[in-house]
Amino acid sequence: MSRFILGLSFIIGLATSLHTTAAEFKVHTTDRGVTVDLDGKLFTEYLIKSGRKPILWPIIGPTGKAMTRAWPMDDAGAVSKDHSHHRSFWFSHGNVNGNDLWGEGKGTGSTEHREFIEVSGGKIAKIITKNDWLDHHGKKLAEDERTLKFSTDGNSRIIDFDITIKATVGDLKLGDTKEGTFALRVPDDFRLTANKDGRIVNSNGVEGVETWGKTASWVDYEGQIEAQTLGIAILNHPSSYGYPTHWHVRDYGLFAANPFGLHDFNGGNGESGEVSIKQGDTLHLRYRVILHQGNDTDAKIAEKFKEYSAVETSTLAPVKRKVAINGHSS
Repeated sequence: MSRFILGLSFIIGLATSLHTTAAEFKVHTTDRGVTVDLDGKLFTEYLIKSGRKPILWPIIGPTGKAMTRAWPMDDAGAVSKDHSHHRSFWFSHGNVNGNDLWGEGKGTGSTEHREFIEVSGGKIAKIITKNDWLDHHGKKLAEDERTLKFSTDGNSRIIDFDITIKATVGDLKLGDTKEGTFALRVPDDFRLTANKDGRIVNSNGVEGVETWGKTASWVDYEGQIEAQTLGIAILNHPSSYGYPTHWHVRDYGLFAANPFGLHDFNGGNGESGEVSIKQGDTLHLRYRVILHQGNDTDAKIAEKFKEYSAVETSTLAPVKRKVAINGHSS
């Protein structure tokens, strides 16, 4: 066989190999929401209602392990049973025109799924939804449009989460509280309190409980599941309101980005994270979640943030933060 034919056979074989190993997403709508399969296996499910909000659960990582806590959706094998409103992967806020949409106790509001705008698969899967924010009486407070994109990068799995909050029924005030907003609840084995090699580190090199309330471009929450070192990184895009965001990240497993809770995070120094959005205006938040093997260095999270931060976004009207100084706002 000639060298030309041998070389051609190698190229064809390589192309075939790359084709067969390329990630392929398939999405299926159900009565509960949308399932997202990756190469024929479940990656995650978008549930239009769990408790008082839409969530993603389960979320399967790159080694086939579940990457968020199953409780309270599934009671089997649950270790921690605190904070029943911490439902895997969600978005909500604890002070919306004075209403609590973060908690799920008596008198709390809700986020209600209204419609799917797009559900698609392929090399990247996409889910776009519209949702209504309601107070505990069911009165509408605001709307959001959220886009979730699912992709892969080598052995890592990626979920991009973009949300536009819309003041559609009057002026909207997002109050200053640590209770919010874009959040995951990590597996029990990741918790620092579990004493199983859990670790939290941010983009500034701060580790452990000291990451709470600090600003950072990204945070990585790591741990071991069945002797496998795995991690979840949340990256905050520079175009996102409040960048670099503050982090409501706890040793017991809560992992949240919150640009609004300045009074709590900064020790009551007079600065307020309260934001007012006039009717007809919007506020945009943007995050990337990377489910990876190894620690943040192994997964090159710092490098991945540089790549993510270079991604262009549409031009959005800025919403200025209100800062309370000696009882006055500016």
